Amino acid sequence: MRVLVTGAYGFVGTAVVRRLADAGHDVVAMTHRGADAPLPELPVTDVLRADVLDEHRVTAALGGVHGVCHLAALTRVRESFERPHDYQRVNVGGTTALLNAVGAARTGRDVPTVVLGSTAAVLGAPEQQPIGEDTAPAPGNPYGASKLAAEDVLRARAETGAVRAVSLRCFNIAGAVQGVGDADDTRIIPKALAVAAGRFPHLEMNGDGTAVRDFVHVDDVARAYLLALESTTDVPYRVYNVGATPASMREVVATVERITARPVPVVRRPPQPEPPRLVADIARITNELGWKAERSDLATMIRDAWTAANPTSH
Repeated sequence: MRVLVTGAYGFVGTAVVRRLADAGHDVVAMTHRGADAPLPELPVTDVLRADVLDEHRVTAALGGVHGVCHLAALTRVRESFERPHDYQRVNVGGTTALLNAVGAARTGRDVPTVVLGSTAAVLGAPEQQPIGEDTAPAPGNPYGASKLAAEDVLRARAETGAVRAVSLRCFNIAGAVQGVGDADDTRIIPKALAVAAGRFPHLEMNGDGTAVRDFVHVDDVARAYLLALESTTDVPYRVYNVGATPASMREVVATVERITARPVPVVRRPPQPEPPRLVADIARITNELGWKAERSDLATMIRDAWTAANPTSH
């Protein structure tokens, strides 16, 4: 299958491209990086340098494409409070433009499959745990709201029969594939590793660090994209949670210290009004797609991320 991957050179996109290529798919990698920007080597057939909002450029690249993994997005929760309009424009407008391009490029009766990279942030902080896909969405930030709106756009398009569609609501993605890890140090694992490496003096933690979040290895996430893309069903639109390993903030720090053999000084801040536990119910993706985590134990995720961020420290 010929597959377009938007955001192909990002943290998750890189892993998805590698999984698709390993499975024998021809990948068209899309990136918004300019013509002069160097690109790392990836097993792709073609590269499209374009903004996802540019329907005409994207349409021209969709010839022969039967599957799309849509990962191009703005993804920082804190930043979304400062730039809510940008998050709507890119995450919702970009999804709409991409689907318009898919429709314009479609030929014959084949219905293309679109897999959207969504997020657990669309769910907010429900009291019932673990969190199932049927939980009423209640995003608590503009990022989650923009992704929920993107899901709604995709669902509406799928219900017309224009595409078959899947939204993957990923929880906290960690780890690394082929030396590409998460460079966003606003997230707990990259920040704790950066402190261990000496790039920051300490890690700030709200309260006593007992809040539990769900973590999943980026390679396991990439396998979820592959399975979603290859699955055959007459259901026009499906939603799956992708999570794996619940861990507290204190467990994350302790594991970083053990893996790196370096201290992670913690500065404790006053407790914040945040949910004590956010954990995914993954029964649906396990039962329907046969997905299960293979690399998502906490130590493996942290070791892979550390190796990617500090390749000369071993």
